[in-house]
Amino acid sequence: MELFLKGSNFYKGLKITFAVLTPLVILYLLGFTALAPPIIMGAFLNAASDIPGSLKRKVNAILISIVLTMLITAIIFFLKPYFPFLLLAIAIITFLVSLLSVYGFRASLVSFSGLLSMVIAFAIEKETALEIFTHIGFMGVGGLWYLLVSFLFQKLAPKKEKNQLLSDTLLLIGDYLKLRARLLTKNKKREELMQQAFLLQTQINEKHETLREMLFTGRKRSGRSHYDEKQLLIFISTVNIFELIEAKHINYDEVDKLFGHNKQYLKAAKKLNKVMGNHLITLSELLIQNDKLPNKNALTKALKKADETISTYVEDVKLPKAREGALVLKNLYDYQKQLLEEIRSIRRVMTNVYDSSKVSLKRQDGSQFLTLQEYRLNVIIQNFSFNSTLFRHSLRFTVAMVFGFALGTALDIHNTYWILLSIIVIMRPNYGLTKERSKDRVIGTLIGAAIAIGIVLITQNVIVYGVLSIISLTLAFALIQQNYKSGAALITINIIFVYSLMHPDAFQVIQYRVIDTVIGAVIAVVANYTIWPSWETNNLKEVLLTALKKNKNYLLATQELYHDKNENQLTYKIARKEVFLAVSNLNAAFQRLTQDPKSKQKEFQLIYNLVTLNQTMVSAIAAIGSFIINHKTTPVSKEFDAIVLKISNTLQMSCDLLEGITPLKNTDPEAIEDAQEKLLKTYHELSLTRDENIQKGYTKISKKTLHHLQEAYLISNQLIWLKSLSESLEKGTMRYGEILNDTKN
Repeated sequence: MELFLKGSNFYKGLKITFAVLTPLVILYLLGFTALAPPIIMGAFLNAASDIPGSLKRKVNAILISIVLTMLITAIIFFLKPYFPFLLLAIAIITFLVSLLSVYGFRASLVSFSGLLSMVIAFAIEKETALEIFTHIGFMGVGGLWYLLVSFLFQKLAPKKEKNQLLSDTLLLIGDYLKLRARLLTKNKKREELMQQAFLLQTQINEKHETLREMLFTGRKRSGRSHYDEKQLLIFISTVNIFELIEAKHINYDEVDKLFGHNKQYLKAAKKLNKVMGNHLITLSELLIQNDKLPNKNALTKALKKADETISTYVEDVKLPKAREGALVLKNLYDYQKQLLEEIRSIRRVMTNVYDSSKVSLKRQDGSQFLTLQEYRLNVIIQNFSFNSTLFRHSLRFTVAMVFGFALGTALDIHNTYWILLSIIVIMRPNYGLTKERSKDRVIGTLIGAAIAIGIVLITQNVIVYGVLSIISLTLAFALIQQNYKSGAALITINIIFVYSLMHPDAFQVIQYRVIDTVIGAVIAVVANYTIWPSWETNNLKEVLLTALKKNKNYLLATQELYHDKNENQLTYKIARKEVFLAVSNLNAAFQRLTQDPKSKQKEFQLIYNLVTLNQTMVSAIAAIGSFIINHKTTPVSKEFDAIVLKISNTLQMSCDLLEGITPLKNTDPEAIEDAQEKLLKTYHELSLTRDENIQKGYTKISKKTLHHLQEAYLISNQLIWLKSLSESLEKGTMRYGEILNDTKN
């Protein structure tokens, strides 16, 4: 409860409630209550686009939203008496405004405000042009009032949004780290766990993208305060932790082969992951609560146990048989030790120990990590095609809205606009999400209606209604993003009590609210299933192609990093960020696929394999990159470069296959086999030298020798694994391309 009350979501609920209630109270006291509704409406409508991000983008979005809502409201008011023109206006507004979503998430919320203003306009009666223009003008005042309130609330608590995002990120990474611990030993549940991992990866990348926008754009304009520096340090540590976790996407088949009957030697590493995951979750809570940090003894104890397990394994299994298993455990231990260092860095920042070197990232370097959204007209023009998911969604959405309005009018349904409102908040481009939201919306409405009925039966007190409407409004806005079902229930409670203050028959309001919500939900789901449906199997091509291209770029950036760590580290990090986002988008597309009806999930296993292969490839490349950054490495061999070229060419062939281009095979298989053997030979020669030293009685291994062994083992095994993964990807994309061609024909 404390986390919720101190969190930014509850703060936003308070902000919107303040923005809505203050004009009402002030105008009531001044005797101008009639002016309050349009101002309240303007404030309420334009709150949607007030989401975390740079101040400039937030202000621009709210200003555009104000103009859009005023324009749409005016059009509806003037066309109300002319039903055919009104129906046409609904169609045109719905289509064009919903298509604004091509400009990204913030634009989709501006679009939502515009559509919501259209629906609310049906609930308001204005007769003369003067009344209409007065209403529109005060709506604009309400929108500007909300912008001012938003600005003031941000100044009052400037750290809250960033802290909430950092807290959410630490929580997700903690959960992800614990899930990866389970993957280590739960070989029978790996497919299920991997699907959970895809979802967490997507959520973490989304948080990182928003944080980049907030931390880097604000910094470019005003420099960094001490607290900004702390937030940036925590953010960088979360990125490093995420990469380290990704880098340890172990070849589980190899682990099962090495530790098949000796899984007890993996338990210490698994326990350490869980302890670190729980510690990150605790830190995420403390970012909001500002309490004392927990004791770190559990972390150091778990790390020590993992280190001791390596020696125990070697003693039990004996060298040289234990060498490969010991190197796997040692690489795992080194990775976990690096994770622990990043967690300690976060702890130091949170306790104001500020000796951990200031962030040296240059401003121009920081801007390169931002994902810029294009706002040119050609973005919409490019989406004017049935190949565009959002174009089909806009058409489908338009048909649903026109049908809902026509149905409500024909049947003389009370408050027809509630049907439209349900369609707006439920309908999404993806069928599965639409179905899920419709279910949550109906259940939430029924729960809210049941609670409201209970309260109405207990009391008929308008003061109680007023207090509960304020509380439910605040909680609704606080919960709507976290838990849509609860948000829907609270919005229903709020609407019922607001109506009850104006109309005595609350039960009639409840009845209409439930019926209209169910009708709107049914229309949304049926439309999504039957009208130009957008099944994810057919939409994956571009997302998959982008992931393959970014994987190739990441591989080549890692190759350059190996050649010159100091010169190429920024390029590597940018490539890493881009591939993480690309694979995150692929994971999100796969999650949408799982929500489609079973009959529409064509070639599910093939697509799952392609997603998993891309994800595994990112992890294998990250393992090499992470090792290079954190260790002193030997000079790059020509065999390494030859195999990287082979993998890169194979990935390019996969891209060509998806794009319908005949791929060119330009590598010599024999030369690659030879390079592969030479890489493995390096490791075997080092192993042989080590065996000879042991026989001579030199049992203690030097750090230099150990690092050389680790490097030779990791680089050779990861490269050979990458080569195998790229070949599997080529086969999979060839099959997927054939399926797409068959579908077209």
